Amino acid sequence: MISAPEPSTQFHTDADRTTADEPRRAAVRKALGNYKVARGKTESAFTSWEHARDAAAAIKYEGVNHLDKYLREFEEKFTARGGKVFWASNSAQAREYILGLARERGVKSIVKSKAMTSEEIHLNDALEKEGYAVVESDLGEFIQQLMHEPPYHFVFPCMHLKREEISALFERELGSAKTDSPEELTMIARRFMRRHYIDADMGISGGNFIVAETGMISITENEGNARLTTALPKIHVALIGIEKMVPKLADLALLLPMLATAGTGQHLTCYNSMYGGPRQPGELDGPEEFHVVLLDNHRTRLLADPEQRDALHCIRCGACLNVCPIFKNIGGHAYGTTYQGPIGSVITPHFRGLQDWKHLSGASSLCGACTEACPVKIDIHHHLLHNRRNAVQEQKVWWERLIWFGYVELMKRPWAFKIAMRLAPLGQKLHALVLGTRLDPVGAWTKTRAFPQAAAQSFHDYWQERKAARK
Repeated sequence: MISAPEPSTQFHTDADRTTADEPRRAAVRKALGNYKVARGKTESAFTSWEHARDAAAAIKYEGVNHLDKYLREFEEKFTARGGKVFWASNSAQAREYILGLARERGVKSIVKSKAMTSEEIHLNDALEKEGYAVVESDLGEFIQQLMHEPPYHFVFPCMHLKREEISALFERELGSAKTDSPEELTMIARRFMRRHYIDADMGISGGNFIVAETGMISITENEGNARLTTALPKIHVALIGIEKMVPKLADLALLLPMLATAGTGQHLTCYNSMYGGPRQPGELDGPEEFHVVLLDNHRTRLLADPEQRDALHCIRCGACLNVCPIFKNIGGHAYGTTYQGPIGSVITPHFRGLQDWKHLSGASSLCGACTEACPVKIDIHHHLLHNRRNAVQEQKVWWERLIWFGYVELMKRPWAFKIAMRLAPLGQKLHALVLGTRLDPVGAWTKTRAFPQAAAQSFHDYWQERKAARK
């Protein structure tokens, strides 16, 4: 049996392959360039975007730092209207609850709207192994499902695909005619999807926000698929991370337009819906049962870290991915995890293990664009540094310690530093003899870079000669 490669090994393999695919990289850069223009125009509609960021950060700070209070308030008000809440400590508990519900209710088919939490716990795989037919209703997620691939980006799942590729996919999987019209491609998916909305026994969704004050969840979308997913089946299950909490309904007056602006450059997303329980007496539509699964899955472990807990403020707008030079070049699949880009590189080591996923925090230029783009002011690029530091402190590498010890001792002794600088040109000549071979001690670094040429004369010696020449 061949074991799966380590996450870091797979990351480097996938990153090398993606960076070599220049046409794909160009398409992604073009898409993200269009986003930058759209967002710039929409931000200008705010009286002060920076003040809005401060206010949004304060809302999320209140919600996350008082989760114990607000989660209980949500549960009390949600269950009072007939809803059911399940607290899932980990992925296995969340999967088993949803599977158990499907078994008990005799569910045969399931339709899903976009839910990154379901990707996080591998819910589709678990349901399909049990024999349930699961269909993604979000267009991008549906395309990725047909491709048998995870989402490329957690807001734009199939942003890396061209329309001719999608047309060929639909032609092969759905038997549709070839077309390069985005409208017709959308209609092909819509015609296929309508049957599944009607036939589905269970609808599964995520949630953008949990509102404690009203005991409701808020779902934001552009296609209307989430409304059909949650309204037509008899059972609605919402799988939501506990960090999505906001204290008051009025908080959405700021957060919804900020999510739209930062996520897609819109003033407001097309559909913003509130769900507060199953169908009530006298109501004509809605599910007969409404279950909210509140997912921890190591979020409370991150909450316990006062230095980095503001990473839980994330509203999943994807803005940090859209401005990240690393994401633009290596793409979303290279990360090998549910949450890509800078914020994913911060939270994945907390969710899935620091030593196994520390390489993501190293895959950053630390340019700070992610922090500047974040609508809730998460200190993303500093958290990447925090992860790097914590990984080293948790599992020290002897040769790294030796190198840094030598560096410190060298820098403390000017005479030794001066000798090292005089020997540097000789060292570079010797290095040139093994450059590109297995004997190259820094081969991984020099594979894509070149050392700057050591100066034949130090600045200090030059300055002394210059002073002497003036006398």
